[in-house]
Amino acid sequence: MNPANDTPNASCFQPSALAQMERMLDDMGRLYRERNEALREVSQAHHEALFRLALAAEFRDDDTGAHIVRMGYLAEALALAAGADAGWADMLRKAAPMHDVGKIGIPDGVLKKPGGFEPAERAVMNRHPSIGADILGQSRIPLFQLAAEVALSHHERWDGQGYPQRIAGEGIPLSGRIVAIVDCFDALTMDRCYRKAFDDTQALDLLRAERGRAFDPDLVDCFLDRSAAMRALRDRVNAVRPTFAQLVEGTAGLQLLARATGAGVDAGVAAIGA
Repeated sequence: MNPANDTPNASCFQPSALAQMERMLDDMGRLYRERNEALREVSQAHHEALFRLALAAEFRDDDTGAHIVRMGYLAEALALAAGADAGWADMLRKAAPMHDVGKIGIPDGVLKKPGGFEPAERAVMNRHPSIGADILGQSRIPLFQLAAEVALSHHERWDGQGYPQRIAGEGIPLSGRIVAIVDCFDALTMDRCYRKAFDDTQALDLLRAERGRAFDPDLVDCFLDRSAAMRALRDRVNAVRPTFAQLVEGTAGLQLLARATGAGVDAGVAAIGA
């Protein structure tokens, strides 16, 4: 018996069987493409839900929503500059806008109060990180888990005097340490309901003064060393005004939008990973 004759080949099948196999392969390919498209749509829906929650919180705090978009780009830039994995930094860009989502649960009388808080009001305000983590932390989706971590930890201080858990140093998640710095810088340089914006020099001086106290000293050094590029990135985001969908796309979305609007692409985009 010749073993070569036992090997199946196309000539062994009836034309109808071959046609059926081809249809099955076509169907499998179509199902695979439909599955991937469905997963992409689910991922987009998750991102959209994140943004809508974050936007609701920012609107309550008298902001247009531009702050949370800047936060995403700046957090990614600082993460990459500090040597973080590119995939993690990409996820942080999408999660960072959720840092203050817990403000949804804070009464307007406290949230929008000009000036300082009474002790009882401060206690209410200090609940917003835990509220945000509770909103986001029920999900098993990695993006939501990182967003919950950011929400809970971005008001912790390097010296352990922050809130809500009073953890210190490297016990604070890296995501929270990064977001704390970029949130402080960006919030200081924008008008708030209770004060006018600081200029960039004042904001950078404050970061420097809080190095090793409120903020991770190495991350502060990293930000200060790249402050020109970070400010250029912020200014580019302000000029281009990317949507959250373009924030999800990352640098590519910012570059494409800049070209489409004629704004150009400058050192602000290059700050990512500089």
